Amino acid sequence: MHVKQSVAALVRRMLLGLGALALVVAFMAPAAGTASAWSKAFVRVIHASPAAGPVDVYVDGSKLLDDFTFGSVTGYVPVAAGSHRIQVAPDGKGAGASVIDVTVSLNSGTYYTAAALGTTTSGFSLKAFVDNNWVQEDKAKVRVYHLSPNAGPVNVSVGGTTVIKHLTYPRASRYLSVAPGTYTFDVTAVNYGVTLPLTAQLKQENVYSVFAIGLVGSKDYPIQFVVAAFHSENESDD
Repeated sequence: MHVKQSVAALVRRMLLGLGALALVVAFMAPAAGTASAWSKAFVRVIHASPAAGPVDVYVDGSKLLDDFTFGSVTGYVPVAAGSHRIQVAPDGKGAGASVIDVTVSLNSGTYYTAAALGTTTSGFSLKAFVDNNWVQEDKAKVRVYHLSPNAGPVNVSVGGTTVIKHLTYPRASRYLSVAPGTYTFDVTAVNYGVTLPLTAQLKQENVYSVFAIGLVGSKDYPIQFVVAAFHSENESDD
């Protein structure tokens, strides 16, 4: 089965979380003169748990995201380095009803993706990925995050060549460094023989995150992609 989704349509899903993002920035931004940028970590959040429904996200006891829906992803926001308690609760139920309650340690100068994962059967969890958003000025980078709990291992190919092999849940691939241009990525769930093509126009000095979310065989939460782009002004050999 082939399902084709445009990047533009998928990126629009990201807008669902941007209203809440303003609240995140207001809470996490440092007061003037209290800390320099190098002392901060940078964190974004994606809701990849189809069974959880809309959720509220709390950091150190304060609500940061309200009515955060499945498939939504924020941009990166600065957070003080160190330990933070993160709780995820059903929308409107309060932190005491959290289905995820973890403490994470964040390093200064590091970019993270925090993914809310799980189902009612497997339980819920928070997975933190360390991101590398440095890119050569004449290149683009792509990384695939396998966040579909029942899809099994996936392969990713471009033009018939497999570029990512046997990526399992809940892991992220290595980064692919490519020349700017338009590419079609064929993501195949090996156990099901299902291929989902994703066509993307990649611009130089941008890092693209492809989040594979949803459930194989689900009408309510079918397998889909959410794409996030980050523009980097720095160079790296990676």
